[in-house]
Amino acid sequence: MEEKKECWKQEKFVVLNEKGLHTRPSTELVKCAAMFECEVNLLYKEYTVSAKSLLGILMLAAGKGARITIEAIGDDAEEAVSTLIELANNKFNINY
Repeated sequence: MEEKKECWKQEKFVVLNEKGLHTRPSTELVKCAAMFECEVNLLYKEYTVSAKSLLGILMLAAGKGARITIEAIGDDAEEAVSTLIELANNKFNINY
């Protein structure tokens, strides 16, 4: 019997938004993470929260310059992490 291996991917990003991860960029992050089947978590300081939970992300209170790790586990983990990194590098599509 062939054993199925789960994909795992982890990468860091820096919050570039002037106001940090407040409601608008956090909502964009949640919408993006929800498109993937894999489990996606954000790690910041001593916290680990689901990237699919708006309240979890807001609880991080991550300001501009915060270094956050994205960790994904599942079949589409690599795609999820690369897509979320791209979103973060584009300031979560927030222009102000």
